[in-house]
Amino acid sequence: PGVGGVLGPLAALGADRVTGIEAAGWEPGRVDVSAAALAGHVRSRGHAVVVFAATGPGRDLAPRVAAKLARPLLTDVTDVEVEGSGIVATRPVFAGKALARVRATGVPVLLSIRPNVFAVAESPREAVAEVVSAEAAEGCGGYLVKGFEASEGAALDVSEAEIVVSGGRGMKDPSNWPILADLRDALGETAALGASRAVVDAGWRPHAEQVGQTGKTVTPKLYFAMAISGAIQHLAGMRTAGVIVAVNRDADAPIFGVADYGIVGDVFEVAPRLAEVIRELQDE
Repeated sequence: PGVGGVLGPLAALGADRVTGIEAAGWEPGRVDVSAAALAGHVRSRGHAVVVFAATGPGRDLAPRVAAKLARPLLTDVTDVEVEGSGIVATRPVFAGKALARVRATGVPVLLSIRPNVFAVAESPREAVAEVVSAEAAEGCGGYLVKGFEASEGAALDVSEAEIVVSGGRGMKDPSNWPILADLRDALGETAALGASRAVVDAGWRPHAEQVGQTGKTVTPKLYFAMAISGAIQHLAGMRTAGVIVAVNRDADAPIFGVADYGIVGDVFEVAPRLAEVIRELQDE
C-alpha cells in the first residue's frame, strides 16, 4: 500500500509506463503476496520480459514469480543482447569462474540483473504512471511476520560504496590486507574493501568483495586499484567508476590504461602514505 508515492521518480527513467501494484494482504516481509500479485499482473498484461534486481529482496521474489508462471529464471545476469527475435543473457556459472551466454526461449522471459551493470537511462519523456489493485491470492499466508532487526557491524557492501579500495595478487599475502583496510578507514564510512578475482580464488578474501565480470559491478565516485594488474574481467566490473586511481609496480600494467591517476610504485609504501596524507588533510 502507498506504492503510488514512488512512481514519480521511476516515471522519469525511460519507461513508457510505470505500474504500482497494491495487493490485498500485503505487509512488509510478505513476499508471497508480492509474488502472487506480480505473477497475476504479468499474466493479465501478457508481458514478454520481466526483469528483477539480483539483490536480496529480488532473489527472494524472482524465483517465486517464476514458479507461479512455470517459467525458467536466468539469474545474476551481467549483460543482455537482442539477437533476432530472441534475448541472449550473459551470466556467471561454475561459482563465477566462467561466463555463459544463454538464449531465452518462450515468453515471458524472466531475468534477474546484477546492480550497476547498466547505466541509468536519461530520458526527457515522462512515463504514464498508474496504480492497480490485486485481490488476495489463494495459497498466501500460513506465517506471521513478527518484525525486523537491523544487523550491527555489517561491512558496507562494495556495490553500494562511494569509495572502493580493491587489492590484487600484488598484495602478496592475505596478512597484508590491513594495509588496505587502514586506507579504507582513512577514507571514511562510505568506503569499502574490494578484491580481484585472483585474490578471491586464492581464498584471501570473501567472494562478496570480488569486483569484476564474475563478481560485482561497482560504480563508486572513487576507485583505488591497489596492486591489481587489470585483467579484462576485472575492468568490466569497475571501469565506469567516477575517478580511478591505480597503484602498481609494473608501468605497463593494463590498469593504467583506464586509470585517471596512476602511481608506479610499491603498494606497501604508497598505501600507508596515502592514508597518512588523507588523515592530515582531514585534520586541517
